Amino acid sequence: MKTLSNWTLLSTTQTGVELEVEGKHLLRISVLESSLFRVSLLKNKEWRLDRSWTVAPGGEAPLEGRHRDSLAGFSSPSCEIEVGEQLRLQTDSIRLTISQPLHFCWECRIGGEWREFAQDRTTGGIMAGVRDHRHAHFLARSPEEKVFGLGEKTGLLERSGRRYEMRNLDAMGYDAETTDPLYKHIPFTLTRTKTAGCWSIFYDNLAGTWFDLGNELDNYHKPYRSYRAEDGDLDYYMRWAPELGELATEQAKLTGGTAFPPRWTLGYSGSTMSYTDAPDAQVQLEGFLDHLAEHDIPCDSFQLSSGYTSIGDKRYVFNWNTEKVPDVHAMTEKFRDAGVHLIANIKPCLLQDHPRYEEVAQAGLFVSDSEAEQPERSLFWDDEGSHLDFTKMETIRWWRDNVTRELLEKGIGSTWNDNNEYEIWDDGARCHGFGSEIPVNLIRPVQPILMTRASEAAQKRHAPEKRPYLISRSGAPGLQRYAQTWTGDNRTSWETLRWNIRMGLGLSLSGFFNIGHDVGGFSGPKPDPELFVRWVQNGIFHPRFTIHSWNDDQTVNEPWMYPEVTDHVRAAIKLRYRLIPYLYTLLWRSSAFNEPIIRPTFLEFPGDENCWLDTDDFMLGRELLIANVVEPGASSRVVRLPEHPSGWWDFFQGTWHAGGTVIETPVDIGTIPVFVKAGSIIPLGIGANRADPRAETGREIALFPVPGPGSSDGELYEDDGVGVDAPHSHLCFSLSSTDDKISLNWSQNGTEQSFHKEALLTLPASETRPLSIRDQEQPAPVMANLVDDSGNG
Repeated sequence: MKTLSNWTLLSTTQTGVELEVEGKHLLRISVLESSLFRVSLLKNKEWRLDRSWTVAPGGEAPLEGRHRDSLAGFSSPSCEIEVGEQLRLQTDSIRLTISQPLHFCWECRIGGEWREFAQDRTTGGIMAGVRDHRHAHFLARSPEEKVFGLGEKTGLLERSGRRYEMRNLDAMGYDAETTDPLYKHIPFTLTRTKTAGCWSIFYDNLAGTWFDLGNELDNYHKPYRSYRAEDGDLDYYMRWAPELGELATEQAKLTGGTAFPPRWTLGYSGSTMSYTDAPDAQVQLEGFLDHLAEHDIPCDSFQLSSGYTSIGDKRYVFNWNTEKVPDVHAMTEKFRDAGVHLIANIKPCLLQDHPRYEEVAQAGLFVSDSEAEQPERSLFWDDEGSHLDFTKMETIRWWRDNVTRELLEKGIGSTWNDNNEYEIWDDGARCHGFGSEIPVNLIRPVQPILMTRASEAAQKRHAPEKRPYLISRSGAPGLQRYAQTWTGDNRTSWETLRWNIRMGLGLSLSGFFNIGHDVGGFSGPKPDPELFVRWVQNGIFHPRFTIHSWNDDQTVNEPWMYPEVTDHVRAAIKLRYRLIPYLYTLLWRSSAFNEPIIRPTFLEFPGDENCWLDTDDFMLGRELLIANVVEPGASSRVVRLPEHPSGWWDFFQGTWHAGGTVIETPVDIGTIPVFVKAGSIIPLGIGANRADPRAETGREIALFPVPGPGSSDGELYEDDGVGVDAPHSHLCFSLSSTDDKISLNWSQNGTEQSFHKEALLTLPASETRPLSIRDQEQPAPVMANLVDDSGNG
């Protein structure tokens, strides 16, 4: 690669400027929003790949990809352009100065003053391949900056000092502290500076890439950080914001937002490889329902692992093993009658001896070999196979029809799109590209997105009145528009429990909000009773709550696997169901307003420097601080409460604590430390054994007022939980207090009344002030009518 140095101004445009670099390349700077610039290098003035599947500011990208020249969906505000010895572009928020030799300096406006927040390495910022399409971008690195993002990466949430690779892999049994790379390709970082706010950079390139955030040192350069790509285009989005949370929200918006799945997806989801691998799979699966009833465990869904497709010891997508599952319709009917939704595992690779391999090969539906007019061959699940090419409409139709016939029409309403890393290491293997051929190494992470979209199309066509639910393990930014995801096949250990928390927060900071982990650990030894309980107690606070396993000794991670702790597991799961009204409101907000569901404490309390230190604690929404026990044999849990001026309430004990203090709370195996930000209003469910709002026997509105004078608000979003554009209730609460009393009021802003016309209003156990409900003083706890005489809230 060669450093790009010399440039001249070619033209100013309606959205920015175009430069000619080294007399042959085009460098385009586009002002997309006041705080968002885009920098695009067209080598030899041509795109390497002229389409993007990740950028979708309008909420959707065309199947064939969005042309990179498109600026649709951005406001493209006017900017000041100053031409002189330096070139300067300026909006109300950002100023970019380009100097000779090629160098970018980024500044933000804070209080009328311009402050530098980022700049290219002074000894060369951009490099490009001479005979290939490799490229690199180098930024100056400050030891004071903190770097986050890159999705589900292992190790510390703060990424400085490490090197990371983006190359989708099926990393079963990974070490949650060190393994790299993993399943997803998320080339996005967020950086906090000491004096100039926060900034993010998103590289819209899905070829193999590396991020070095201070691991590499070179005597010929001052400290730097780098992005290197083996192919593709240098096309990046630079954004500035005062706080890090805005960057996470805006990244989700840039890449199309978040799907809003059905409410039942927040319930406990069972899963294990063992049931469908068993010769009597149907008996095992139906027995799961019996055990739920026997042990009084609420459950809303079951994820059907791929063993149902087996022939011998291998798996064949869309093939039903009728010896294992002799009557699939009877089985799905039993699950439906029990109110438990089924989600089937499907894979995008057909093994070479798949009963339908030749049919699919003859139809030309596979990714093609780089040299011969035949399907590519790759290792896949103990054999070789060929991957379906979802950049071809015929493949999409074939997939959609098979999802419909083999799953949906048999009573399985949702899809688990798995093993879709597309580990095709013949980089020149050819994808159809919707009529314009593309080598697979440029779009490997696009294939799982398109696979998921094909599954979604089948589900929408089959049940157009219902919101679809899909899961996908692999992908890139934009996947979250369609599917929930998780951190893959983790290994059972206490260390994994701790490090998975950080992996989930890394995803959430990177624009993936509907996420979770395999509770109990997927591979390796079975969890011991204490570890299993603690993992369940952690899992209930993540959007995806699934107990899944493929234990070495063929045991199954089930809520009742250890009778001596089943009561604790049941209690944790029932707490999950109690929280579902709150969780569903968060899920709705993630879709409607691009807000993270789980979040690091520093996202809510950026001014508290202690929150930027490594911690096992995290926030669920803006209100709940989760301080799970994640160490064996613990008899106490030390918690540092963030600096919230109104303090914190213990969710269970009802005691108040000052913000910024360190407390040590005693714990036993059943203890789940949860604290509530004072001023919060938490909607809770009563008596539910399903996530359906009609399964609740009542509603509780838990009030956690500030200890002195103050006011706050809260909300509850409800609909039928499944319908597209369903009528909804949106209750907006206001809570105020003085030294002498607490007052609650609310309004109805939705299109429907609340599911529960009355709610139990509660206060913390140690709160002694009287409660006034719409100016009428009443003792708490008290039932209150949420609907007035006119039928409105």
